[in-house]
Formats: sequence, structure tokens, C-alpha cells
Amino acid sequence: MVADSERDADMLYAVRTFVHDPFIWFTHKGSPSVVVGDPELLRLRTEAPHCRVLPYSRYERTLQRTHGGDPVGLGDVLVAVLKAHRIRKVTVAETFPLGLAKALRSRRIKVKLRPGPFFPDRAWKSSDEVNKISAALVMAEVGLAEGLHALRRSRPGKAGHLMLGQSPLTADRLRAIIDTSILEAGGQPCHTIVAGGQQGGDPHRRGHGPLKANQPIVIDLVPRSLRTGYYADITRTVVRGRASDFVRRMYAAVADAQTEAIRLARAGSPSADVHRATAARLRDAGFKTLRRTGRVEGFFHPTGHGLGLAVHEPPRLSAHSRDVLRAGHVIAVEPGLYYPEVGGVRLEDVVLVTRSSPRTLTRFEKQLEI
Repeated sequence: MVADSERDADMLYAVRTFVHDPFIWFTHKGSPSVVVGDPELLRLRTEAPHCRVLPYSRYERTLQRTHGGDPVGLGDVLVAVLKAHRIRKVTVAETFPLGLAKALRSRRIKVKLRPGPFFPDRAWKSSDEVNKISAALVMAEVGLAEGLHALRRSRPGKAGHLMLGQSPLTADRLRAIIDTSILEAGGQPCHTIVAGGQQGGDPHRRGHGPLKANQPIVIDLVPRSLRTGYYADITRTVVRGRASDFVRRMYAAVADAQTEAIRLARAGSPSADVHRATAARLRDAGFKTLRRTGRVEGFFHPTGHGLGLAVHEPPRLSAHSRDVLRAGHVIAVEPGLYYPEVGGVRLEDVVLVTRSSPRTLTRFEKQLEI
């Protein structure tokens, strides 16, 4: 691999520490090695003791001498590293840079693509990884608690707009309250959703503008631990005031469908079966999924997804998934209902699949009206 471990989950999984600039990782004869710049040498020798740490500058200086002092690129260094280890064939991830692949092939180094996950074992979390995800969930719950505290202190003003103190409580202001609390807890907020009213009818709309009383507000938090890189994922839907009868029925149906999905999330269960059972539960409650006036309404996204060093990992709980749940999978279970005239209702919790009953890692309460 050639990537940075700040953004590339596979590289972070391989070295277990953050490096902000792209570097080289390879394993040969069962021994992993990294080639990094001089500023990272001492730190990685301490923080990645399972890897042999080699200085990028050593290969760069040698190449500059043979090139008459001309600048050398990353591709040149990569070729030199592999040839120094007598490596003539490499297997690379799907994300491997095309330009570097061409550089290797032009120097008669064979490049083979490994389709699918580069590290399949990433899908099954160790107890240490589960603890890291749980720690990230605490950060999410701190942010969510502060956000709901602000909502509870708000009061309806003109046209039903919520006021916090003397100022309107907008989606942007509430998101800032949530994100600040996550930062203070040691997390990095990532695309926090605060979508009120009709905006919640779009599952990925971040939300903006004034929040109103008596309307559903979808709050979706995806913080990343600044220390470990593991993610949390949690969603709650709340109404400041009184929800309509239709929103109450939506909420009850989503809560029931989520309970059913979590119950079925057992080792050996095909994830597509979990999704189909969830969709059937919502359909039987009277909420059909259909297309009207050019858009889909009802339940039209996967029931859930794996969670770890990336927000979306295998397994995928969707209608066409071929994944089978196994002990050690950590999944986010998030059924929802969406109607353009009303908005959305979504509930999301993180669950550990075990050999016996699934274990819900999320501890935050569920309450529609606050």
C-alpha cells in the first residue's frame, strides 16, 4: 500500500497509528515493513513496533546519486525499495494509485490486484477494537446529550420557531453545540446531521435553518476518536413539543423494526434476510415503500452496515447483500421512514454480533417527545 493512515482505513489497520503523509507499507515473507520520511522514523519505531521502519531518505539519496542529483519521485523510491528486497511481484489493494502501478509495471515488477477487502479480518473486531468503538460511542452520546439538553431548554417563538435564550435555535447552531461537545470529549465530528421537519425526509441531508416545535428532528452523529481512529454511529429522532399522530406511528414502527433487526442479528444469519425482515415489519405496520412524483418514500435504504475504522464497512445489511453475519461483526442498525410532506424518523444503534445473543453497545435512551 501507498497511502496515509489518517484517511486510509487499511493503512491505519496495518500500522495502528496516524501518519498524515502518504508512505509505503509492504509485507514480505510474513514481516511487515514501512518506508517513511525522517520526521516519522522515531515515532513509528515506538508506535508501530510490529513493523520494520525504514527511512525514505536512504533510498532517495541513493537514487539522487545515480540520477546525477536530479529529483526523484515516489514511484522511483517505491521501485528501489522493492528491488532492494528482491521483490518482483506485488499484490495491491483496489485503491492503489494507478500512476504507481504503471511505474512498477514499466520497471518489470508485476502488479496483481486483490479484489474486495485488502484485510478481510478487519470485518471481525477483537475485544480491544470493540472497546475502542464503545469509547467512540461515549463521545457520540456526550454530544447527543448536550444537543438534547439545548433542545429541552428551547421554547417556541413566532411561527413555532424554537428559541434558545434570545436567539433562534437553528439546525446549524444545534449542530455546533453537538460538535463542540464531541471535540471536548476527544472525538472528531463528521458530517453531523440535524434535519428538522421536511428536511428529515432526505436521509443524508445535513439540515439548516430554524428548527420548529412539534416537528420531528433527525439527529445523526458519526464521530471518530482522535486517538484511535475508530468511529461511532448513532441516530435519534426527537420532537420538541408534541408529535403528530402520524409521526408517533412512524416512530413506533421504526422502533419495533429496529428491535426485530437487532434480534435477528445473530451469527449465521444472512444479512439480506435481516434487511427483508425489517422492511416487512415496516410494511406490515402500514408503511409501504413506493415512488410518488419522482421520489421514493417509506423505507428505501439498507437496514445497516459494518462499523470500525471506516463508517461503512462489511457486512452490509441490504436486500442484495451476500454477507453472512459472524461473531465479531460490529454493525450499525438504522431503519427509517421518510415522507416529503412530514420529514423522517430514523433510529440507529451499534450492535456486536456474538455466538449467542447480539449485544447492543449503544446505551443512549430513546424518547420521541422532549
